[in-house]
Amino acid sequence: MFDRPGGGYASVLVSVDFGDPGYEDSLQELRQLVISAGMEIKSTIESRRPKPDPKYFIGSGKAEELSATMKSSESQVAIFNHDLSPSQQRNLEGLLEARVVDRTGLILDIFAQRAQSHEGKLQVELAQLEHLSTRLVRGWTHLERQKGGIGVRGGPGETQLELDRRMLRIRVKQLREKLDKLRQQRGMQRRSRRRSQVLSVSLVGYTNAGKSTLFNRLTQSGVYAADQLFATLDTTSRKVYIPEGGPVVVSDTVGFIKHLPHALVEAFGATLEEAAQADLLLHVVDVASENRDDQVEQVNLVLREIGADKVPQVLVLNQIDRMGIPAGLERDEYGRISKVRISAKTGEGLDLLRQVLLEHQQGLNEKLAQSTINA
Repeated sequence: MFDRPGGGYASVLVSVDFGDPGYEDSLQELRQLVISAGMEIKSTIESRRPKPDPKYFIGSGKAEELSATMKSSESQVAIFNHDLSPSQQRNLEGLLEARVVDRTGLILDIFAQRAQSHEGKLQVELAQLEHLSTRLVRGWTHLERQKGGIGVRGGPGETQLELDRRMLRIRVKQLREKLDKLRQQRGMQRRSRRRSQVLSVSLVGYTNAGKSTLFNRLTQSGVYAADQLFATLDTTSRKVYIPEGGPVVVSDTVGFIKHLPHALVEAFGATLEEAAQADLLLHVVDVASENRDDQVEQVNLVLREIGADKVPQVLVLNQIDRMGIPAGLERDEYGRISKVRISAKTGEGLDLLRQVLLEHQQGLNEKLAQSTINA
């Protein structure tokens, strides 16, 4: 019987082109994810298929090639640029005698490494358990075969599996209750800010677009920022004072990514709710990225999923220093600022961003004053 190995740092990447026009971008993103997870890439195996193979996802021939590559490169883990079914993952691990991680599992591993706050750790654990719940049977297949003979309903494997499932359900229920309490606390804080007429602003954007760097510039704080995917996970809020406008609460949220696992979107509901309940979203975009239009669309897809698509949004085109573009702003047909060009790294254009905050703070004050009159 083959037992699942632990983690390893030498990896072989596996990616299948099913005709997706964004295939190359997806593969490049996988490489960045693996590096962000602290692993070394020994080799990459690619193939083209019309659809996944039911047993090995990549077909038996490619699976044998993968096995040979892992042995020759002394790699301990195969990382797939796709989501695998529990049976496919188990079949591959049996053939390779090595750990197999799919895209969702890799992102969950990164999130587990990066979560720092109590809430962040709870959210990651919930997402991991939700992901594990569909694969729990794999770890006990050797015990499931130990079922009794005639007249015996089940053996130790079935008992152990049921115990594990029950423990998992209990823990998931506990995590959801804790996160619900945190969500209620956030709601109370937001209501308090609204009564104080404090503008609530959330920074959203694709991971590695420069949100944390911009957050540090705006709030003069020291949130960790690095050139890697998912450098920070925990939502951080700071109050800043805008001359002529008053206090503004700015929140830095988790970065988005293409095919962000649904389990993570659900688990991070309490954190992402900060964006859904904000008065203004500053959508930070890496203007130097060749994939910026696709990244903007991916962020907007998640915003729609969490109900934040109706919140007023201003595009913040960051990293103009890399493109030689001057700072500036654009207004829509109603005269409202719709885009701002800045460099969070150099600080160029930050005065224009503060102008955005001032205009929205004044708009919030007018709205509250009008509602008071109507009341």
